[in-house]
Amino acid sequence: MATYAVIMAGGSGTRFWPASRRLRPKQLLPLAPGDERSLLRATVERIAPLVPAERVAVVTSAELGEATARELPEVPQENLLTEPLGRNTAPCVGWAASVIGRRDPDAVLMVLPADHHIADEARFLEVLRRGIEAAEDGAIVTVGIEPTRPETGYGYLEKGAPVREGVHLARRFVEKPNRQRAEQFLASGQFLWNSGMFFFRASVILEAIAEHLPSLAEGLARLDEAAARGRETEELARTYPTLPSVSIDHGVMEKVDEVWVVPGSFGWSDLGSWTTAWELAGHDEDGNAVTPETLLEDARGNYVSAPKGKLVALVGVDDLVVVDTEDALLVVPRERAQDVRAIVARLRERGDERR
Repeated sequence: MATYAVIMAGGSGTRFWPASRRLRPKQLLPLAPGDERSLLRATVERIAPLVPAERVAVVTSAELGEATARELPEVPQENLLTEPLGRNTAPCVGWAASVIGRRDPDAVLMVLPADHHIADEARFLEVLRRGIEAAEDGAIVTVGIEPTRPETGYGYLEKGAPVREGVHLARRFVEKPNRQRAEQFLASGQFLWNSGMFFFRASVILEAIAEHLPSLAEGLARLDEAAARGRETEELARTYPTLPSVSIDHGVMEKVDEVWVVPGSFGWSDLGSWTTAWELAGHDEDGNAVTPETLLEDARGNYVSAPKGKLVALVGVDDLVVVDTEDALLVVPRERAQDVRAIVARLRERGDERR
């Protein structure tokens, strides 16, 4: 069975404003420490030992289609699937499975977000191989990250009995917990972070969608019929905005009879905010992660991103995020970095292109 990669690359990356913008969101930026590649390019290159470029499909938004094609010229144009409107991950995965399934009915899909950072790529590939092998046998599989702290910003899943070497049943998915529950999860050793990575045959996930999201299945059937007539583009514009906006986790994974999980520990981060960028970066003895030109005086725990050669000075401040770009400057307490998206919402409301 041939393995295909489905890269979900339609996000807006609002929590990385002002570096991330509407037409150049975080997946197109080099946000991982010590890596000059964009997150999207790094994602495609790290899976190259398993999946060649001609079997990589990238699902993104219509307005990011050209930028994505420029970033990945080796990916065939027909493998760039542009959504006319974002409808969450279930339609994204379902449409990709449908398109690939038409070409290769026996296809095994590996679904990955475009904006993750992986520190240990060799161990990561080992986990992917296990996921692919399990999916070839007909299982629906996910990757669970072995937690390193009582994180409240991630969903979890509970690890069940082993089904084969390095693979377990997933007993249940759990929403983002409060601090107390997160500490209990960590102490138990039975809970994993939900990574958002999945493996399955195209036919298997389409059957699961038909059972648990029939309205999505009906829309995908209309797209298949239109594709057979050479009219998929026109039908996509009509049908896609009507598809249910639901995640693949809530819509399918939490409802199917059995999900397998491959636990992994390979230096994973979802790069969710500037706080994550600070956590991953190298720190000085006072916990600062700053540009070489930054001058610090009585300052601790700060993160600075600024253009090369730009002098930034911090005096008597702790735990700040400072991000300077050509047309915008962000200053926010590190603990409130998630709230940056509120600024993007304000800019959108007033029609400001700096969003």
